[in-house]
Amino acid sequence: MAQALGEDLVQPPELQDDSSSLGSDSELSGPGPYRQADRYGFIGGSSAEPGPGHPPADLIRQREMKWVEMTSHWEKTMSRRYKKELAEAPGDPQWMETIGRDLHRQFPLHEMFVSPQGHGQQGLLQVLKAYTLYRPEQGYCQAQGPVAAVLLMHLPPEEAFWCLVQICEVYLPGYYGPHMEAVRLDAEVFMALLRRLLPHVHKHLQQVGVGPLLYLPEWFLCLFARSLPFPTVLRVWDAFLSEGARVLFRVGLTLVRLALGTAEQRGACPGLLETLGALRAIPPAQLQEEAFMSQVHSVVLSERDLQREIKAQLAQLPDSAPGPPPRPQVRLAGAQAIFEAQQLAGVRRGAKPEVPRIVVQPPEEPRPPRRKPQTRGKTFHGLLTRARGPPIEGPPRPQRGSTSFLDTRF
Repeated sequence: MAQALGEDLVQPPELQDDSSSLGSDSELSGPGPYRQADRYGFIGGSSAEPGPGHPPADLIRQREMKWVEMTSHWEKTMSRRYKKELAEAPGDPQWMETIGRDLHRQFPLHEMFVSPQGHGQQGLLQVLKAYTLYRPEQGYCQAQGPVAAVLLMHLPPEEAFWCLVQICEVYLPGYYGPHMEAVRLDAEVFMALLRRLLPHVHKHLQQVGVGPLLYLPEWFLCLFARSLPFPTVLRVWDAFLSEGARVLFRVGLTLVRLALGTAEQRGACPGLLETLGALRAIPPAQLQEEAFMSQVHSVVLSERDLQREIKAQLAQLPDSAPGPPPRPQVRLAGAQAIFEAQQLAGVRRGAKPEVPRIVVQPPEEPRPPRRKPQTRGKTFHGLLTRARGPPIEGPPRPQRGSTSFLDTRF
């Protein structure tokens, strides 16, 4: 534990800088829309050419095929409902006005979202509007914008909508509602983990008055889409969709350690503003996917430890807390838990459980070239009789002096 989250900040090797995905409002004054886009679609990004900090092309293709396989089986009834009831229905004017003001803020330097009339912003409008119609009691949360935008970079609007529904209702229920009760609970859980794993950092945050609600909602609600380089965002999302909310805590603990892990770093942040600035200004070289994710995976935090801490913080919540009480028991820990819950629900309804199967078609083996029969020195009549069997008995034919192909009778 001490080795995984020690106080000494291990400097990872410097990799190529890629800060084109931060998506802040300051990017609106960036370069024009006609510069070259990198391989993720960001205009002017520094990952246009593969370098030492980028995975090989075969690995990228393997990840893409995995996403295609995961998103190729959606229920047709849900598809019809999206098209007829959600996409074509008019939205609530209250939410539509708020959504319209936020569209240009989502990755303004990405080629999909540059133009207000482009398919990126229009698809984002449809997805966010559809969620307000699907869950009118929750409405629209501004943090859903960057999450839906990342989904739209990889999926059509309809499938991006249902992925957003899964994230809001299965992975992180209570995050995007009007009271955000799950966010408040996870903030207390995060501080408890910080006190146990990084006590010096926790003491510093307490002394300068930096509570978790000053920085954690931007990380957790947006799934780090606005806080990390985009290649690292994709790696974090892969781990999050596989393992669940536990990954968010591990990423958050890693960021705090990178920003305030040493005594020198804490000494340079004597007040609240300096500490918040350090949490938001981690050098991009330390956030590159390979080096950063290796540190994330080294954080020793099991699902059992997380659930134990959640129960402890639930017991300490005051009864007079505003809003409904959080219900962390409905949050499922990743894709495997979600699949098992769906299969269990299907068995209770009498449906036959489905066994997931990923079929990878092997490449076709090259067929050997077809060999021509050896006919030199042999007559066609001889080959024909050998292929058909013994000759049929009949009256003898007149003898000819030649047995060539032209003289052979059938």
